[in-house]
Amino acid sequence: MSRYLLDERTAVEINGGTQYLHLRSNNLNAPVVLFVHGGPGVPDRSWVMPLQSPYLADACIMVCWDQRMAGKSYRNRNAGKKMTLPQQTDDLHAVILYLLNRFHRQKVCLVGHSWGSILSCLYLPLYPETVSAYVGMGQFVDGFENERISYEFVLDYAKEHQDAKAIKDLSAIGAPINGMYAGGFDALMVQRNYMTKFGGGCWKEKESIFRSVLMPFLTSGEYSLIPDLYRYAKGSSYCVRQLWPDIVHLNFNDSLKETAVPVYLFQGDHDQNTPVVLSRPWFDALKAPYKEWVPFHESAHSPIKEEPERWGTLLKKIVLSKIDD
Repeated sequence: MSRYLLDERTAVEINGGTQYLHLRSNNLNAPVVLFVHGGPGVPDRSWVMPLQSPYLADACIMVCWDQRMAGKSYRNRNAGKKMTLPQQTDDLHAVILYLLNRFHRQKVCLVGHSWGSILSCLYLPLYPETVSAYVGMGQFVDGFENERISYEFVLDYAKEHQDAKAIKDLSAIGAPINGMYAGGFDALMVQRNYMTKFGGGCWKEKESIFRSVLMPFLTSGEYSLIPDLYRYAKGSSYCVRQLWPDIVHLNFNDSLKETAVPVYLFQGDHDQNTPVVLSRPWFDALKAPYKEWVPFHESAHSPIKEEPERWGTLLKKIVLSKIDD
């Protein structure tokens, strides 16, 4: 028997397709928190549910969502279809409306991680009335600069540590031009793998991107090995290939200068996936009814799993405590 009042894995029909949610809480009167995962195509429930439930299940209704064609929501029959950013924001709105109706709420709290920060920030200007607060983590700002800075970090690190293989691999893929690598998805994964191994993705446990994602997947109990591992792998590749050309052309310095929603950025000091040197100036210039920068000194791209106790405790203390819906 579950130790949670609500612990439900459910399939929901969203805009003509089936998408999967995991909902967990011990307090059905608490605020609804929707975790908008990164990637695109990399669901985060493998670390959100096991790591954050001890701190958040009593304080909110936790909702993890496998987005269109990601994780459990991936289906081969849809792999030939085009995916767009407006389609993704429509899906997010549909999920939010489902949650508002189910739990009789007016608003939800959005936690957007990496790609999830992009999707959330595309959504905020459209439907601010449905969002009580936005919590960004691994906050994306400017696609062109994001990729330039991240690549330079990896190459500089490789040279400083005389890593001949990394220098050779990175030189082979070349620097990104306007956010894009000549080798496409495969080249991007080479850069992201080294970025993670060199501490720009995970600060305390420097490891390959494969291990960083795979181990939580295998040990969390959120997914089955068959067929979910196949869906996870195929979905991450599909979503990045579909959305990346549009993502890198985004620049929130130009398109999101003001929001009607309170904004909290839970940022790892060592993040080189979505570099803090870009997110801090954007945050400082952003106009919002309330905003707060929350640093995580022992984290890079994912403080929610690098400093889980502090992350969950601070979400309760400085965000959820201020939400009355």
